[in-house]
Amino acid sequence: MKKISIFSPCYNEELNLEILYNRITNVMEKLKDKYDYEIVIIDNKSKDNSRKVLRKLAEKDKRVKVIFNTRNFGPGRSGAHGFFQTTGDASIALAADLQDPPELIPEFLKKWEEGYKVVWGQKTESEESKVMFFIRKLYYKIIGKFSENKQIDNITGYGLYDKKVVEQLKNEKNPHPNFRYSVTDFGYDVSLVTYKQNKRLHGKSSYNFFRYLDTAISALISTSRFPLRLITYCGFLLSGFCFLSGLYYLIKKILYWDSFQLGLAPLIVAVLFIAAIQMIFIGVLGEYLGEVLNWVVIKPLVVEDERINFEEN
Repeated sequence: MKKISIFSPCYNEELNLEILYNRITNVMEKLKDKYDYEIVIIDNKSKDNSRKVLRKLAEKDKRVKVIFNTRNFGPGRSGAHGFFQTTGDASIALAADLQDPPELIPEFLKKWEEGYKVVWGQKTESEESKVMFFIRKLYYKIIGKFSENKQIDNITGYGLYDKKVVEQLKNEKNPHPNFRYSVTDFGYDVSLVTYKQNKRLHGKSSYNFFRYLDTAISALISTSRFPLRLITYCGFLLSGFCFLSGLYYLIKKILYWDSFQLGLAPLIVAVLFIAAIQMIFIGVLGEYLGEVLNWVVIKPLVVEDERINFEEN
């Protein structure tokens, strides 16, 4: 019998966890004649009672496997580490806040049985604020425009991954994993299942504007060389502009030697402008150097504090 792993990362989800468990088991119990299953949840040092709820669920059902981190390692690193601990023939990733409906699991499995190694849920509508939904769509468009690989809009990573794909993601050893971009880089045909994203059931998202901005910058840096090329293009344009400006002032001075006063204002403006451009370019180069450093320095995605219901226990 094939084994299916359902994985979910957790941070301050005490009010959602039992509902998540019930909805997953309701779906999977209807498929128990075809599939065995496990539920893997990693807690990223929650500040509420999430760990207490997870202990109760793990005690009640040995198919619930739990990992507790020593600290908050960020959603990307923690989520990837937990996902890599799944042991199923296929693994399904979904959010603990229940914006990703577990009821799509049978459809994911159907596509998988048809031969697709990756099946993603694609948002066509969302109950989140229209402003945030627009910002997300704009973000997907920008990444898709400048990424060196084809990207798919409105994908969060929610979906099914064949065991072969999970192993390739694990072997990639990306210090800041982002499955959406890695999978498209692998070149697999992806099947899409459209859905309407629900509102967060309980609690509040830990993401704020700066976290989203950081994620967007990291994604652009890791998937595209466009910012580096933009620096080169701007360098040529700025050089041309400075040359033409210098030539203009030289000609004006020659033609109107006594009456044309250059003054300090153009010089000050030019120096400040070039300094600002240099600071931006240094920042971009620093982002790429930081990304290189992350790949060079070998360290674990997370440090585990405890495991529950894993075989090695």
